[in-house]
Amino acid sequence: MDNAEATTYLSQYLGKSLRIHILDGRIFVGQMKCTDGDCNIILSLTYEYRQPSPNAIREAIESSENSSTLITLSSRFVGLVVVPGQYIQKIEYEETGRASGQYVVP
Repeated sequence: MDNAEATTYLSQYLGKSLRIHILDGRIFVGQMKCTDGDCNIILSLTYEYRQPSPNAIREAIESSENSSTLITLSSRFVGLVVVPGQYIQKIEYEETGRASGQYVVP
């Protein structure tokens, strides 16, 4: 993909809600404002979601009668953030504009 094609592709996501997974397990959900040549992404109106602790997962499994259970992710509003490209693991387009805030334990 050349530079013009990449610019056209990325421009369709400006102002759209993205879900960005980073290497340490956190997830950022916010509106894409811009990116740069180093793949850093700036998000606005952003929420940070963290995976539940191992103890919370263990307790949820023990108290559940099902083979899988839902656990609510801890979250906080962080506003405007720069997500460094070197830490990005996965980027998803968030159609609903907000994350569910739940973690499925198989």
